[in-house]
Amino acid sequence: MNSYLKIYDGDLPVNEITSSWYNEFKNSNYGAIITFVGVVRDEDNISGLSFDIYEPILNNWFESWQQKAKEQNAIVLMAHSRGDVLNHQSSYIAAVCSPKRRVALELIDEFVEDFKASAPIWKYDIINNERKYAQERSTKINGAGLLK
Repeated sequence: MNSYLKIYDGDLPVNEITSSWYNEFKNSNYGAIITFVGVVRDEDNISGLSFDIYEPILNNWFESWQQKAKEQNAIVLMAHSRGDVLNHQSSYIAAVCSPKRRVALELIDEFVEDFKASAPIWKYDIINNERKYAQERSTKINGAGLLK
């Protein structure tokens, strides 16, 4: 697995992850390190979310983003949860490190939006201690479907 992509069981240790990224890259001559932290919202009577991940496709998707970032002298970083994450905890952190702030601002926006649309991560609501597939908030992965 790419060292810039980390999968954790349960909620993410946000301070530990973001601090480690900052400490690792602050002396790498990046003028911008932009971080996005996703937090599970308390809504629709859920007590949290649960996630399944298909890592081979996730690794390929993430590597394509590394190549896109590299073309702009940048890197992308990501951490995501597998399993249950309760309300008000983090399940997703992304970051972009770039010499130029505009590149980092644009890449973090594109990366997060593409993650929501394309990453092979399935989300379930936790309701009454049971996992229920969150179909109404899910996006079909590009190219997914049955082969004929």
